[in-house]
Amino acid sequence: MTENAASAVTPVLPTSDVNRVPDVIVIGGGTGGYSTALRAAALGLTVVLAERDKVGGTCLHRGCIPSKAMLHAAELVDGIAEARERWGVKATLDSVDWPALVATRDDIVSRNHKGVEGHLSHARVEVVRGSARLTGPRTVHVDGHGEFTARRGIVLATGSRPRMLPGLEADGRRVVTSDDALFAPGLPQSVLVLGGGAIGVEYASFHRSMGADVTLVEAADRLVPLEDTDVSRHLTRGLKKRGIDVQTGARFLSAELLENGVRATVRTARGETRTVEAERLLVAVGRAPVTDGLDLAAAGLATDERGFVAPADWARLETAVPGIHVVGDLLPPPSLGLAHASFAEGLLVAETLAGLASPPVDYAAVPRVTYSSPQTASVGLTEADARNRGHDVVVNSMPLTAVAKGMVHGQGGVVKVVAERGGQVLGVHLVGPHVSEMIAESQLIVGWDAEPSDVAHHIHAHPTLSEAVGETFLTLAGRGLHQQ
Repeated sequence: MTENAASAVTPVLPTSDVNRVPDVIVIGGGTGGYSTALRAAALGLTVVLAERDKVGGTCLHRGCIPSKAMLHAAELVDGIAEARERWGVKATLDSVDWPALVATRDDIVSRNHKGVEGHLSHARVEVVRGSARLTGPRTVHVDGHGEFTARRGIVLATGSRPRMLPGLEADGRRVVTSDDALFAPGLPQSVLVLGGGAIGVEYASFHRSMGADVTLVEAADRLVPLEDTDVSRHLTRGLKKRGIDVQTGARFLSAELLENGVRATVRTARGETRTVEAERLLVAVGRAPVTDGLDLAAAGLATDERGFVAPADWARLETAVPGIHVVGDLLPPPSLGLAHASFAEGLLVAETLAGLASPPVDYAAVPRVTYSSPQTASVGLTEADARNRGHDVVVNSMPLTAVAKGMVHGQGGVVKVVAERGGQVLGVHLVGPHVSEMIAESQLIVGWDAEPSDVAHHIHAHPTLSEAVGETFLTLAGRGLHQQ
């Protein structure tokens, strides 16, 4: 997403000027919604996009983009410490200018937002501002604009909101969610993070880089519990090495609000009751789909028991009501609730509505990344999932410190490959510096059903971190060089 050359801004059209009977109506302007709109418009369909807030959604304004901007700043702070402690560069960090940091973050978000608006304007997508609700299987009412009828179909893309634990209420200062954590005032000296998934780990990592004492509590027996167990192990080791107090298998019991923070009670994995005081309690225990006000029943739809809108046809992401499709965080698993998966879902639905044959989304080939320090990046099946599905599994792992560039970085990490014995690669799992940029190769390997021998014929640059990926596949193909 880049700023449109003309810096065009999607106009707020007078009600009388809006196309009342477009080909497609999209409800929600986040990543899934606006990607559907852009692709449908590019295919010659007329599109009305209803959004009650700003196009770009959570990812652009409260999630992916601002959080990764802040994590980049954290990486710079960590680099100063590394320069001093490891490389003899006598650098010191005087302070963090929080307003300046926030201004840079907000500028990045603003330029991306203008870019999305420019793309929509250039594509002639009609954006109408207001809350939308279904009034039938082909009709939508938008507050302030009235009724619209879709000739080809309606796309539900209303996204998600942070889940909150019972007994807790976010106040934006002492108790915050992942949506407002970046916008809370200043940098706290201590943080208690509830939730050890990707979001919780990233926020724990950021605050530790900024000098806070961090306690990270996860109810499951390991961090990022949907990832491979070796990913969890190496990630936990890296976070603990940085001084983060990681408590897995632990349960949050209660929290008392103090004048300048919280006092929380946690039951540890050993069954002990522990009190944790922190300036800020950050709740990152997952996200829930947003359907309130959508009036699904008016179109003959309902959510499942978890609140998702499940498609009847996953190949088309079409619900049981013909012509109504779903993208993004409204979808249940195997959809991943990731922005890049939403882009793919939007492309699929737009092409389907245009009458094109479009391949279904291969969720197993969608990469998963945690942008903490260390980072994690995975694609495909974990070792446990592969064995549970009956595969005859062969596994090879290689520490990043086994290659020269890994020694240079000095942050540890691992490459792990899971493959069918004598067959295709089933999963690739990485932990370490910059692995978010390394996963693309493995995505192609898994997505194209490659075998280790296919990868082993390709030469990786030396010295690089990615050469550890190449070496791992060389060994699996029986051509081990540095790894025997």
